[in-house]
Amino acid sequence: MRPHSRAVAVEATTEAKVYCGPSEVTVCIEQQWFRAPGFSFDRLFRQSEPLAWLRARLRKTRKVRISRSLNPPLEGQEVWAAGVTYYRSREARMQESEREADVYERVYRAERPELFFKATPHRVVGHGGKVRIRGDSRWNVPEAELALAVNREGRIFGYTIGNDMSSRSIEGENPLYLPQAKIYDGSCALGPCLLVSERVLPSSTQIALRIMRRKREAFRGITQLSRMKRTPAELVEYLFRESSFPNGCYLLTGTGIVPESDFTLASGDEVQITIAPIGCLRNRVS
Repeated sequence: MRPHSRAVAVEATTEAKVYCGPSEVTVCIEQQWFRAPGFSFDRLFRQSEPLAWLRARLRKTRKVRISRSLNPPLEGQEVWAAGVTYYRSREARMQESEREADVYERVYRAERPELFFKATPHRVVGHGGKVRIRGDSRWNVPEAELALAVNREGRIFGYTIGNDMSSRSIEGENPLYLPQAKIYDGSCALGPCLLVSERVLPSSTQIALRIMRRKREAFRGITQLSRMKRTPAELVEYLFRESSFPNGCYLLTGTGIVPESDFTLASGDEVQITIAPIGCLRNRVS
């Protein structure tokens, strides 16, 4: 068997983008493309040093054309989420739930963060997939979020983009309805890739949300990580306090972009979420 070449730069790189295509996983490092024989997301998330494990398996290949539709970058990982981590989210939750508004004020100021289960893998779609809105909800929005990739030891080793689809009319009726407002088939999107990185994303990192409707812009918003009340490390520490994740997990970190109350998603809308170091996650509403 002929040995495969490996670029010297790969050994010293501090980050890699992992794309889960329809038929195989490919990796991009400094505009060089690789395949990773024997790769699985479960194995990656179980490593103490995920990037080093990934680098050891890379085999150089020709430039890869990324598919318009990608699988989400996960296998057996649970997806969890944090709520009311931005002041804008606090405002929106108080607006949608007038009778229980103080609940969101209290959790925003509390030491303990709001953490909730978001999705099992089969409820998650990837880049180019279709997200869903509930048929029994009249007010629905996407939530553009940074998603943390956390290994089995509770260490953040990477990032992806998350869309936490939310039924605001249901949660607004009663905060105890949050599981119904947040957890359903097609309620979460992750992608377009997993950025495995040894570097912490700077607080100046921007998250942008754009919603297109019939080829026209229906909404645009932007925020940045510096507006988060809690740090990613703090959220992960609370999540792992009394829970184990043998295959690691993803943790959505909350949203700082919430459309006004007169906006709701419609079938056919395209949701575009951009975080520059990672890429742009695009999904249509079914």
